[in-house]
Amino acid sequence: MMNKRKDNQIMLGFLVKKPGVLSLIQDSGRFGHAQMGLTQGGPADKEAFYWANRLCNNDVDVAMVEVSVGGIELLAQLDTVIAVTGAKMQLSINAKEVPMWRSHQIKAGDLITLDYAQSGLRSYLAVKGGFKIKESFGSVSTVCREGVGGLKGSQLLKHDLLPCDEYKFSETDYSLMLPADQVPHYGQSARLRTIPSYQQQHFNSFEQRLFYSSEYSVSSDSDRMGYRLKGQAINCEVSGILSEGICHGAIQIPADGQPIVLLNDRQTIGGYPKIGSVISIDTNKLAQLRPSDKVHFEPISMEKANNIFHLSRHKSRAVTLIKC
Repeated sequence: MMNKRKDNQIMLGFLVKKPGVLSLIQDSGRFGHAQMGLTQGGPADKEAFYWANRLCNNDVDVAMVEVSVGGIELLAQLDTVIAVTGAKMQLSINAKEVPMWRSHQIKAGDLITLDYAQSGLRSYLAVKGGFKIKESFGSVSTVCREGVGGLKGSQLLKHDLLPCDEYKFSETDYSLMLPADQVPHYGQSARLRTIPSYQQQHFNSFEQRLFYSSEYSVSSDSDRMGYRLKGQAINCEVSGILSEGICHGAIQIPADGQPIVLLNDRQTIGGYPKIGSVISIDTNKLAQLRPSDKVHFEPISMEKANNIFHLSRHKSRAVTLIKC
């Protein structure tokens, strides 16, 4: 399958041989359209997304493929550079296993395979210069529920073409690798630091202590819209509120008392009371958890959350990638 540019030049890229369980085109997200009911989309794990682009010497928000669970297979139609980060999935080029968290030179005809995740849930496959996908409402991020972004608003399908620009390695080029001590570890539990909501007044002091001292399991109903948790039910003094805008990481408490942490593909408004909001650094960890994995919540102040965010961003920018 080939596409054509407006100037009738043939567009080449990566042909999808196997789409995997759920593979989506994502850039940094779609913002400024919530009033139209369009949610942000974007990478569920922003940290892994960031490093994949850094390893390809890309701008930090260009489009790549988010691979959930794994099982994707792509055929390169041109020379370029790729990098894969995130969940531990065996990465192979022409059936030869190669390491993640570094860039790799790709030749036309190469077959790139990501096996099923051994730990974590989502990986990110970036290409030099990013995939050249037409924007929808200012972004290429795919939100399947809304049918926007990506390729026709859908997850990747067999025979789809992911167009990109050719890049030929020269003698002065080199691959890049993230230092081993900077590679995130994906376990089976996460501590989620949480800014208490202004609606916490609807939960008495006993219910708040119960919430922060309880362990919850990730439900099999969890997805990019939100992670449903199972465990100690939390009672609220009100059964609902007037529908209002919902932020990324918001923790809703529905009528059954089982928390829901809302993520990238959440609805733009909702009427369940919210006990708090998980900070963005920790939603990255949450998005890598699988069903039955465990979470705990920990309250922190807005000031501390702000310091954590800026310190983390400063540390990431200060990391020197290894030339290899």
